[in-house]
Amino acid sequence: MAGRNIQAARLLGPLAAVAENPRLRGPALGILLAVLLIAPPALGSYATVILTNAFLYVVLALGLNIVVGYAGLLDLGYAAFFAVGAYTVGILTERFGVNFWVTLPIALAVAGLAGVIIGGPTLRLRSDYLAIVTLGFGEIVRISARNMKITGSASGLTGIEQPWLFGWHIATPRDFYYVFLLLAVLAVFISVRLAGSRLGRAWLYVRYDEDAAEAMGIDRVRVKLAAYIIGAMFGATAGAFFAVNLGAISPESFSFNQSVLILMAVVLGGMGKIPGVILGAFVVIIGPELLRAAGDLRLLIFAIFLLLIMLFRPSGIWPGRRAGR
Repeated sequence: MAGRNIQAARLLGPLAAVAENPRLRGPALGILLAVLLIAPPALGSYATVILTNAFLYVVLALGLNIVVGYAGLLDLGYAAFFAVGAYTVGILTERFGVNFWVTLPIALAVAGLAGVIIGGPTLRLRSDYLAIVTLGFGEIVRISARNMKITGSASGLTGIEQPWLFGWHIATPRDFYYVFLLLAVLAVFISVRLAGSRLGRAWLYVRYDEDAAEAMGIDRVRVKLAAYIIGAMFGATAGAFFAVNLGAISPESFSFNQSVLILMAVVLGGMGKIPGVILGAFVVIIGPELLRAAGDLRLLIFAIFLLLIMLFRPSGIWPGRRAGR
């Protein structure tokens, strides 16, 4: 297995060398950002929509990475926070006519409260027990949205108004491309700052040995709850902009499959490694689109491709140093 990791690592060698070198990292990121800024006119509308979706999943995957990659908590219901953000914005804008920018902090607060309600009593659990509870929470949110009148029941909400910002009506696919690109950049910046903070180091200790972390004076429940709340806010932010981008939402957009897809991006890319998580999000979104020529077999081919990646890179495409060792 170690030989496979070394052989596969050679494929990412130049890319990893640039990412790990402080002198090269800044110029490389500047070039990448410049390419992404000029991409929509060059790629066309279809590719712009696909990249927008990829940026959405970057935000979601980085939020789940805080929970799974940093704190080591297995969350199988992350789409619930995605739904909380989307439905909070959808209900307030469509039902009550509240301005989107007013609803955004409300959505974050509601997601944080949901994180406290579900996380407070359950984060003392570990491993499979925690996974079962989070899975149940995700399904409860989806089924509740499907059966409540205020959420539009099974048909969902339609006619969600797209926002204005200083006279700019954010309405076209190109507009939302730049909005989600900005969200992805902010999510990366916040994730980097969190990883290097005192709280980030506490998450790392809790992830690798909860008992030893508690013996060192770390309140493991409080630390894990902080990860859960921050991750929930990432998901709610993505959900809020997802709702106004589509103009309509339904319970089927927040199913268990969504939670699995987001978790797949984190695990496939490399838990705890920000470049790896970003790469994983792009793989799970763009991969199936590149295989559309295969017709009905595209998902089967993509599944085989994912299996091969996990066989040769069991710690992810771009794992953290500790995971790689």
